[in-house]
Amino acid sequence: MEHLDRCDEADRGWVTAAIAAVEADANRSADTHLLPFPLPREWGVDLYLKDESVHPTGSLKHRLARSLFLYGLCNGWIGPRTTIVEASSGSTAVSEAYFARMLGVPFIAVMPSTTSPEKIAQIEFQGGKCHLVEDPSTVVVEARWLAEDLGGHFMDQFTYAERATDWRGNNNIAESIYAQLALERHPVPDWIVVGAGTGGTSATIGRYIRYRRLPTKLCVVDPEHSAFYPAWTAADWSITTGDASRIEGIGRPKVEASFQPAVVDRMVRVPDAASLAAMRAACAVLGRRVGGSTGTNLWGAFGLIAQMRAAGRTGSVVTLLCDAGERYTDTYYSDEWVAARGLDLAPHLSTVERFLAGGGWAG
Repeated sequence: MEHLDRCDEADRGWVTAAIAAVEADANRSADTHLLPFPLPREWGVDLYLKDESVHPTGSLKHRLARSLFLYGLCNGWIGPRTTIVEASSGSTAVSEAYFARMLGVPFIAVMPSTTSPEKIAQIEFQGGKCHLVEDPSTVVVEARWLAEDLGGHFMDQFTYAERATDWRGNNNIAESIYAQLALERHPVPDWIVVGAGTGGTSATIGRYIRYRRLPTKLCVVDPEHSAFYPAWTAADWSITTGDASRIEGIGRPKVEASFQPAVVDRMVRVPDAASLAAMRAACAVLGRRVGGSTGTNLWGAFGLIAQMRAAGRTGSVVTLLCDAGERYTDTYYSDEWVAARGLDLAPHLSTVERFLAGGGWAG
């Protein structure tokens, strides 16, 4: 009897050990905190921030990177000599570089040349290499070509984010949020607010809400230059913008495969100046710096809370603190950088200040 074995036993053993190492990382990492954002209790509406900045690599993307590595390992795409290549604006690459170093495989991030120096330094600190491109719209194509040339594996977060994560539970971000809200006065939130980069987080949360038959609605906030909002509004998934998002980690020039529009109840387009204004205002309230995508999330959450108050409704709203603001010292927190891009934060800061003072909204 003839037979053909395609699996090298040593490589299979390496994969088994690699999966165990990634799982061990999850096991020794405590769940992220759910922080109350200080609002007057008499408003009857509570706001919570899921603090994803406390992951070992400092952002929400740590969850995604872990899932993508497990997906690639279990599918047989990653072995002991595989070079990992990813197209990323920064945070995903930082997290993937961490897991690549853990497993002892090379990692290359293909990213726009405008990526913040702080994120580039973090990728290199984790042992990764950065391949910068001038045209942000070419990062995916460039990453695919590079992986082919090297005989490596293109992680392709924009395709696999929604399928690599177990949306039914298994301590995913959605299950964690509801468990942590269990003892609060409004344990089932009216809204969960997230941005979309790959679309994986919104897909996971939206599916979980439906799977658990919960009344919560999902709001996706989208920055300028992103295709998600106009495509969702027109129900035309071929819409492209040709422009890169200035809010790192969210917004894409085209609708990515992982974005699942049918699980989204509302979309809100947020001006970049409004994202940065909400980000800076939140720093004063929280006593710590947060990133630009957190500002986008907060702008959307503030608007929803104001609507709830105007309608006389009580309840809770949850959004994400995606990463720490120290990554953006030379960009979002630099007045010179903001001015050079023609962004006027003043009117949006006034809107946020009015909301925090009295709950009204004109955004």
